[in-house]
Amino acid sequence: MNSPAGQSHQTRLQTARAKIAAKELDALLVTQAENRLYVSGFSGSAGALVITADKAILATDSRYTEQAGMESPSFEVRRIRADIDKWLPEMLQEGGIKRLGFESTDFSYFLYRRLKEALDKNGNPAQLVPAEGLVEELRIVKEEEEIENISRAASLADKAFEHLCSVLRPGMSEKEAAWMVEKFMRENGSQPIPFELIVASGPNSALPHARPTEKTIAEGEPVVIDIGARTGYYCSDMTRTICLGKPPDKFNKLYDIVLGAQLAAMASIEPGMSGDKADALARTVINESGYGESFGHGLGHGIGLAVHENPRLGQNSVDVLGNGMAFTVEPGIYIPGWGGIRIEDTVILEKGKIRPICKSPKVDWRKKH
Repeated sequence: MNSPAGQSHQTRLQTARAKIAAKELDALLVTQAENRLYVSGFSGSAGALVITADKAILATDSRYTEQAGMESPSFEVRRIRADIDKWLPEMLQEGGIKRLGFESTDFSYFLYRRLKEALDKNGNPAQLVPAEGLVEELRIVKEEEEIENISRAASLADKAFEHLCSVLRPGMSEKEAAWMVEKFMRENGSQPIPFELIVASGPNSALPHARPTEKTIAEGEPVVIDIGARTGYYCSDMTRTICLGKPPDKFNKLYDIVLGAQLAAMASIEPGMSGDKADALARTVINESGYGESFGHGLGHGIGLAVHENPRLGQNSVDVLGNGMAFTVEPGIYIPGWGGIRIEDTVILEKGKIRPICKSPKVDWRKKH
């Protein structure tokens, strides 16, 4: 089984150690799946990392110990046979760990309470310290091979969209169309898709996170198609809005506004810009068109091992954009009872400019379909 591409996990481990030391922690407990994969290369579904200044332990059960040994040579693999409150206190005692950082956005209060009770019961002095976003900060700037994997996933989604457009007909249900896309991607090399695909037509397309239904797709209505593939453990995310048959004037009007907003943002986003400023580039275009209240979500989100990660591009985002970041740009307009228009690309910020990696047609879509 391949581990995620990129900088050696030994180097990532050393970078994580520097951050652990800067937070004045003796160790970090990594339980979040993508963070575990990023630092160690271990792709199993269960396990935890305990990282100290001189040790790196991957604790997992008997289902995964052999796999962990192959995927994570920089880590000492330990087989565990019980819940975390049964094995971690002994490990902390063994290592003399007094301040243990844990991933507070992933670690449930239930587990925290059980672990705290186990430590107290045994007189273990280890203190549990929330350590939000420590590994996520490392993941935000992508390495060359990470970008290559995201680009491969985007290319596969492009091919799936082209395939769907070649077979999509009025009378086909949203569920049928979504399955055609998913089947195509899996048969052509995608790992499990990163999110539930969206094919939403007519009034359903006014729901930004609609789920495919039995509704049949008709001519003259918007059809929002939001799809993504996963290759080398990395995700892509793309949305196109199409119309079977001749698009009505309202479709054309809203489509042009949304496309204009997206192109304006992609032309002006640059390193050093905050997420809220990037969002404003597109939102201003939609506001000035009179549809500001119909664009309710943020402009975009980071993408990588997870389909939604940092940076965030939205009205309240203080994330600062920089070269090497991968994220989406996806303005939309949603009219209840009629439908919606969304256009989304996965992009890379590099050499000071946006580079879209989704190639499916949008500017000349109405000439081709």
